[in-house]
Amino acid sequence: MLELLNPAIAYDALMDFLGAGGNVLLIIMFVTFFMWALIIERLMYWSGAHGGVAKRAQRAWSARSDHKSWYAHAVRDRLISEAVQEASRFNNVIRALVAVTPLLGLLGTVTGMVEVFDVMAVTGSSNARLMAAGISKATIPTMAGLVASLSGLIFINAFDRNVEKASHKISDELLIE
Repeated sequence: MLELLNPAIAYDALMDFLGAGGNVLLIIMFVTFFMWALIIERLMYWSGAHGGVAKRAQRAWSARSDHKSWYAHAVRDRLISEAVQEASRFNNVIRALVAVTPLLGLLGTVTGMVEVFDVMAVTGSSNARLMAAGISKATIPTMAGLVASLSGLIFINAFDRNVEKASHKISDELLIE
């Protein structure tokens, strides 16, 4: 296990894994990296920037002298909407990537099985050694797509709960007199 801390060995292991999974696994890797970049951005937002967004909405509401008119209610709704929009930024993109990764895994399954059938057609036999590469190209992308999807699903559900809580909290803090 300590040998994987060596960058050259870790790189070789990654290349072997990507080679065993085929081209679809490479696509899954890039989609997963993009999804995780967005997740990390959202984690950074929730760990610090959201407080500033909520305070800005509170300051804008407190600066108004009129809190009773129809126009004041429209301004309040706009402030809440802007805060919720900022809080839910990229959530739909993350949700779409969570949905796409298992489908890419399924694509890997299909392309791997096509490779298995090609080997069977060319050789005229069902030699397990000859089919092994196609089987790994069928199973590894499926596993990778599901793992990527599950990891993103955990975070998108947490982000959605945070948005809901933030929406209620901001609504409660912008008091109508």
